[in-house]
Amino acid sequence: MTGARTDFLAAAAAAEELLRRPEVARAWRLPSALAQWSVGGLAGHLAYQVLCVPEVLAAPEPAEPVVGLLDHYARSAWVGAALDADVNVRIRQGSEAFAADGPAVLHRRLAAVLPELADTLAAADATRSARLPFWGPWALTLDDLLATRTMELAVHGDDLAVSVAVDGPELPPETAESVIGLLARLAVRRHGRAAVLRTLSRAERASGSIAAF
Repeated sequence: MTGARTDFLAAAAAAEELLRRPEVARAWRLPSALAQWSVGGLAGHLAYQVLCVPEVLAAPEPAEPVVGLLDHYARSAWVGAALDADVNVRIRQGSEAFAADGPAVLHRRLAAVLPELADTLAAADATRSARLPFWGPWALTLDDLLATRTMELAVHGDDLAVSVAVDGPELPPETAESVIGLLARLAVRRHGRAAVLRTLSRAERASGSIAAF
């Protein structure tokens, strides 16, 4: 199995561990650490990153052209969009709806897919392309799509853990490194190589944030 697939499975297992925490259930209707997100909505968004994958794999291979990973983010409408932009409002509303049945049901849904997911991914064609239904007219390789979901799981898992004041599950070092590598590439695309290099190596030359998004 490819590194992208094992990274995704590790991040999915970490999300399941976090969603079973009682602190998440107790804070379900409270505001999260992210502006305009509830804890429940954030949990729904986290779980969706895993639950969408079996649906993607069950769908026919898309006819849309395959683009590279960084090109995908360059085309994505949510990148750089304001909190009240239509795309971000739809994401929040969809996540709240996804979690509407409550923490126990959401956790059961996520836990139920994990045992079969490893076998499904191991059997998937290495050359297969995939896409999510709300993307524009493009697709990614399956491994690149999984890389995007792994990054979402890592970032929003940390958001959720901070929201309920717990330590999030530790990702395996290789999975964390793959996420950090993707975020670094996106930071370079946004800020330029010099800004990222200086901020990481010379505090006195840091020009400000080098956040990927």
